[in-house]
Amino acid sequence: MADTIFSKILRGDIPCHKVYEDEHLLACLDLGPLSYGHTLIISKEQVATLDQLSDEASAAIGRVLPRLCRAIKAVTGVEQYNVLQNNGPMAHQAVFHVHFHIIPKPSVDQGLGMEWPAGKLDPQEAGKLAAALSSEIGG
Repeated sequence: MADTIFSKILRGDIPCHKVYEDEHLLACLDLGPLSYGHTLIISKEQVATLDQLSDEASAAIGRVLPRLCRAIKAVTGVEQYNVLQNNGPMAHQAVFHVHFHIIPKPSVDQGLGMEWPAGKLDPQEAGKLAAALSSEIGG
């Protein structure tokens, strides 16, 4: 995997404003925040996309993510927030190292902005897709 800004932060080559750290992850403030309190959760496993992450690292993120969200809400006073995680360049991933953003949404004009061009789910295709996905994960 290519060296990324997150690899450099994890090695201590680049300083950060650390919020939390354990054996699987580091959480720090985003240097280019979309809003006050914008925090990153960076996996210590150096893989590019979520599907490459181990079960142990995934579980650690799942365990800590809600705690960080509660802390951000308490400290910023902002009740609404987005959790964002991108995989691949077409999905807007800019740093190819698994990370999550917690972005407080204090107002319509601050925080993450987005569009959601929803389509319509075809029931027959949905049944086939759900069965194929279930089979793939062994469920």
